[in-house]
Amino acid sequence: MRTETAEQLRPLDPRFYLDPEVLEREHREIFARTWQYAAHVSELPDPGSYVTATAGNQPLLVVRTKEGQLRAFRNVCRHRGSELLSGSGTCKRAIRCRYHGWTYDADDGRLLGVPEHKNYAELDKPGLGLFPARVEVLAGLVFVNLDPHASPLAEQCAGLAELLDRYRLPQLNRFSSGESGSQPANWKIVADNYLEGYHVPIAHPGLMRLLDYQHYEVSLHEGWVRFDAPLRDKPSENRSERLYQRLVRPMPGLDADDRRSWRYVFIYPNTTIDLYPDQVNVWKLMPNGTELTDDLWACFRPAGAGPLTRFVQRLNGRLNTEVLLEDVDLVRRVQTGIRSHDYEIGPLSAREAAIGWFAERVRASLGEA
Repeated sequence: MRTETAEQLRPLDPRFYLDPEVLEREHREIFARTWQYAAHVSELPDPGSYVTATAGNQPLLVVRTKEGQLRAFRNVCRHRGSELLSGSGTCKRAIRCRYHGWTYDADDGRLLGVPEHKNYAELDKPGLGLFPARVEVLAGLVFVNLDPHASPLAEQCAGLAELLDRYRLPQLNRFSSGESGSQPANWKIVADNYLEGYHVPIAHPGLMRLLDYQHYEVSLHEGWVRFDAPLRDKPSENRSERLYQRLVRPMPGLDADDRRSWRYVFIYPNTTIDLYPDQVNVWKLMPNGTELTDDLWACFRPAGAGPLTRFVQRLNGRLNTEVLLEDVDLVRRVQTGIRSHDYEIGPLSAREAAIGWFAERVRASLGEA
């Protein structure tokens, strides 16, 4: 576990959130070299199953081979650059471009066929296979990486699998997902907001009623951050919150202490995992220019959830939707405020140590001291 204090870490200068050239560097030096969330293993159940994903602005696809392994490739045809697959589905043994019909082996990306190949003066089929990418599974979550030399995700996130294993993620089923629009701020402002609970007493009255703020704890690790937020014993004055407190039950694998905690995980640079007693939510932050962040999210629960569990999960969704709306307003205000010519970065409190940790990682990725 990392031991730096907030005094030893400093936030990012405003230019990191405003300069288009910084974003271009981030696409090359961060998103093209780090592990990006792509899917849950349940979305790739059978040989030939595929999902599409992105690493920053780079399109990718993940396929389950006939031997049951996962392979990842850049989702682009080697002929004229057309996107090969979209969404998710089954491609059997071959991936065929819908533009000119170039066909690739789904297991290893080899170029299998080219329509009217005799019309090409030169055609190096062995050299025109799909560009490979790396893929790893962490506790049922599928990640991809464009960098062939990146250290394994399991090493970067040492200790995280032990926490996630308690929630039995590989056995969970997705019950809600989508792209919930864009947040009006740079992706790093959205990350900063996730990485501290200092604003909870002021900005999130619902969370303040639900969570024991005095025992809201953060632990920093090399490639990830963990937050523990115990639920209050005192019944909330809000009916939805009070019902959630009273009715929530831990999922299989969790104990009584887990019933009383909301836990949050942030994996550098842009994946979050919300660990609730009743469900697990995964959220990916995707930059859309310097001042917009697209949200990609999915919610998971055990199979066979009964009416009471589903009701509790609806309450969870209602409570967290309110928090999201509050956060959207917060990040918008920061994006607007940092444009001020007189603004200089302020100090971090002990509750904001994870912001300093994140800023340190960003600067290191971009090669800035």
